[in-house]
Amino acid sequence: MGILNVTPDSFSDGGDFISPDRAVEQALTMARDGAAIIDIGGESTRPPGTTYGEGAQPVSAEEEIARVIPVIEAIRNVNSEILLSIDTQKAMVAEAALSAGADIINDVSAGTNDPNMFDIAAKHQVPIVLMHGHGHNFLKAKIEDYVYADVVAEIRDYLARRIEAAKKAGIKTILADVGIGFAKGYRDNLKLLKYHEVFTSLAVPLVLGVSRKSTIGKAMGTNPPPKNRLIGSIAAACFGAEHGASIIRTHDVKETREALAVITAIAAS
Repeated sequence: MGILNVTPDSFSDGGDFISPDRAVEQALTMARDGAAIIDIGGESTRPPGTTYGEGAQPVSAEEEIARVIPVIEAIRNVNSEILLSIDTQKAMVAEAALSAGADIINDVSAGTNDPNMFDIAAKHQVPIVLMHGHGHNFLKAKIEDYVYADVVAEIRDYLARRIEAAKKAGIKTILADVGIGFAKGYRDNLKLLKYHEVFTSLAVPLVLGVSRKSTIGKAMGTNPPPKNRLIGSIAAACFGAEHGASIIRTHDVKETREALAVITAIAAS
């Protein structure tokens, strides 16, 4: 899953792909490099705290739609095969994106930010990714505000509840994401990676997003800027793939796909 942020303030690539032409070019490049899905986001979810300061500023549904719809339509004009995911917490944005040609909803609030999100996914019968982010207000709180007695068990239980709610709403295809870097500290994130296989008990495909995250930079020992965290991101992605992740969400499709191809070949030998 290739990441395409059409935002001015995302933590890693903010401002790089605001232009629809540049966004489409990047999407096509990622598709050629092996991405099966392009995840398009029009609102940054950069968390507040010591790493990123105040965090991302919320935008209206109308602004989000204005950012993502021209990109979705332009991609669909030149590529009808690649799967497109809309990364949003707003049902209004999700519906507009689906109408424009998106195939999947990726909701970092797991349907808690907008009570209509599950209805939209069920109405269009599209897959939805449910991420753990500690409720609908998690983007306003600092990482330091969250303390877990057992981070793996608590997040597994949260995702199980959200999956059950999505099923009751009539959604047929559900995926889950532990939410590395969202409402979690450094040690929490490492523990979620170490025990990622526990989440296979949810019996849904698992999406893992570790690309360029601050946890990766810290674990590398040198804490480089986001765009210099490729090696660490690939190491974490490969570990996750070996421990239950079905889909790896990444900024660096070519390099990540090649690394995953190697571990797949080794496993199949």
